[in-house]
Amino acid sequence: MVLVQKNVAHPWMCDILGHMTTRHYVAMFDDAAYHMLYTVFGWTGSSDAENKIAWADVQHVIDYKAEVSVGDILEIDAKLTKIGNKSITILYEMKNLGNNEVAATLKCICVLFDLHTRKSVEISTELRELASKYLIETTNDK
Repeated sequence: MVLVQKNVAHPWMCDILGHMTTRHYVAMFDDAAYHMLYTVFGWTGSSDAENKIAWADVQHVIDYKAEVSVGDILEIDAKLTKIGNKSITILYEMKNLGNNEVAATLKCICVLFDLHTRKSVEISTELRELASKYLIETTNDK
């Protein structure tokens, strides 16, 4: 797995019960995704401004496993679990460092997307080769 995010559950990220709200889990996973795409492909939001090819999330499955409270220190690791013709699947794992528990996981399917045609496109051989260096095949994505 690749370390892609470090964060803190600040009070303003938490609800009236003192637990981090869903919107901030999603934001942390979203930030982690940019770091993962950069690690695997060297991709940034402005990488391909000319051709307008980008990665677009098409499915998120989040599993909340343990509460995150104000002040908890979090890390998100990621692993690429599948390379398809037009998509990749990445599994993210958010860990609470204070108690060494997995707080949440996110399974994300991303498609390579042409911003001109507004359609998914085939993953090139070059991108496939870059991704294959990070592929960790699993029998169970959890």
